[in-house]
Amino acid sequence: MNRYPLWKYLLLLAVLTFGFLFTLPNFYGESPAVQVSALKPTSEIDSGLLGKVERALSQAELKPEGIVQEMGSVKVRFATTESQLKAKESIQTQLGDQYVVALNLLSRSPNWLTSIGALPMYLGLDLRGGVHFLLQVDMKAALNKKLDSSVNDIRSSLRDKRIQYAGVSRNQDQLTVKFRDKPTQEKGIEVLNTLLPDFKFKAQNDAEFSVLGKLSDEAIKSTQESALQQNILTLRNRVNELGVAEPIIQQQGTDRVVVQLPGVQDTTRAKDILGRTATLEIRMVEAHSGDPSARNYDPQKIEEAIKGQVPFGMELQYAQRESGKEPLLLNKQVVLTGERLTDAAPGFDGTDHRPVVSITVDGQGARIIQQVTRESVKRRMAVLLMDRGKAEVLTAPVIQSELGARFQITGFKSTNETKDLSLLLRAGALAAPMEIVEERTVGPSLGAENIRIGFQSMWYGFAAISVFMIFYYVLFGAFSIVSLACNLLFLIALLSLLQATLTLPGIAAIALALGMAIDANVLINERVREELRAGNTAQAAIFAGYDRAWGTILDSNVTTLIAGVALFAFGSGPVKGFAVVHCLGILTSMFSAVFLSRALVNLWYGGRRKLDKVSIGQVWKNKQV
Repeated sequence: MNRYPLWKYLLLLAVLTFGFLFTLPNFYGESPAVQVSALKPTSEIDSGLLGKVERALSQAELKPEGIVQEMGSVKVRFATTESQLKAKESIQTQLGDQYVVALNLLSRSPNWLTSIGALPMYLGLDLRGGVHFLLQVDMKAALNKKLDSSVNDIRSSLRDKRIQYAGVSRNQDQLTVKFRDKPTQEKGIEVLNTLLPDFKFKAQNDAEFSVLGKLSDEAIKSTQESALQQNILTLRNRVNELGVAEPIIQQQGTDRVVVQLPGVQDTTRAKDILGRTATLEIRMVEAHSGDPSARNYDPQKIEEAIKGQVPFGMELQYAQRESGKEPLLLNKQVVLTGERLTDAAPGFDGTDHRPVVSITVDGQGARIIQQVTRESVKRRMAVLLMDRGKAEVLTAPVIQSELGARFQITGFKSTNETKDLSLLLRAGALAAPMEIVEERTVGPSLGAENIRIGFQSMWYGFAAISVFMIFYYVLFGAFSIVSLACNLLFLIALLSLLQATLTLPGIAAIALALGMAIDANVLINERVREELRAGNTAQAAIFAGYDRAWGTILDSNVTTLIAGVALFAFGSGPVKGFAVVHCLGILTSMFSAVFLSRALVNLWYGGRRKLDKVSIGQVWKNKQV
């Protein structure tokens, strides 16, 4: 009646072995390490990189615990964080800007565990330390950028088709094209609808033969999705150059991005780099009051602009000079943007050794620069940094001769400015500005304290449950505690196998799973007591107790599982992490509370032909025990 066949015991033994092996890596801890990887994910690691790293460590008189080259990176393990930080600086100095040198934490698990795929759980920011950002994408700015670029596309398309037009303008989310007569208007509509499928162009009944163009709903949605994905890609490139070993960058909703940077220590710089929307714009200076020898020298027009009389198609900007701010009237039409940029590197001017940023543009960008500068010798050209939706004039030099694919930006005060700007420009331009709407920072020491407090509370709860169960249910209580411990083993093993990220809400879910698992054992034990009080024999009471309690346990766990699935489906961030651990805990608790505890009871009592009593605490009104 209360006996399991041999294969069930062998299956339980195999599951226990699996749980033990995949839980074991979490007890070895982590070592501070330095990870060296390629600057870009698509780049290959140089075969001599390992030797360069070893030479850098030897020069710094550092002895690592181990060096390994794997998965396109070199990882160096150290005993202390002091050695880790010193090694990072030495390796970075040795390798220069060719590689990303990042701080990391590596598991101390032995190789035989790693070889079978037994890896520890990832630790979230609240346990490891780091910074969390939630960024909001300005979708309106993405659409504005699309509309502004379409104005130039319309002009180019009509010129290529030799269709005369009176003007192209933009009014909020609409584009207006004016023609000279009706036949030209009809021909223009046909051309525009063919070459610009994202827009719907319709003729207007007015004297100017104008055509109104609006973005289609599909194009608006596509533009917004494209902007979000481009921003995510750009953020990945920026984070990669920041030197973060295991960043988490993912979409949240339709217009938000979550960025988590574990182990980041310079959070101020991380916030500055991620939050900036830096891209270059090159525009022509239409009027200035600086160099009288340069073209467009017009102090009177500058005075009028300062007073608020800015001509149409221009805007007033200020360039920083040693003597103060210099007002400039710039053409709103952009000559070249950062999208044509292929490389940006910090350096020094060969003449007076001032910090500069060397810019390289692609073939089309080089042709544009050559054409514009060829026709604009002795004119001033402004290089602007578009950052957080604001324009800053970096430099506005006088064009002395025709420029090519490479040129320099000057006007920086320190090398740190050139390094940060180079990083931002190399990483690419954001498709739309982003604003940090939420920021959380956790220090490494606070993360370690969170781990200690979280696990302490869990063990205290486990100890309190153990004392109560053994006191109230005696041997059956001990069986329940053993199955509860195995439930914890299975849960941690599953989380490690899935490489889930453990956070404080996850620890709370583990504690909740323990309480729910013991609840199933309480139902079983009380059902066995009821059967004993009803006068059944001990063996029959055990069998009926497990058999009849199963339906109640299943119903209660299924309803709770539905709530957990809803949390996962509609929650985000920590709520999802809690839901994952919660759902897995329900599944492991049903297995351990029913099957494992019954296996223990069957081993202890199942082989006895005559059983007079069972150790399950006080049974009131017991007729036969």
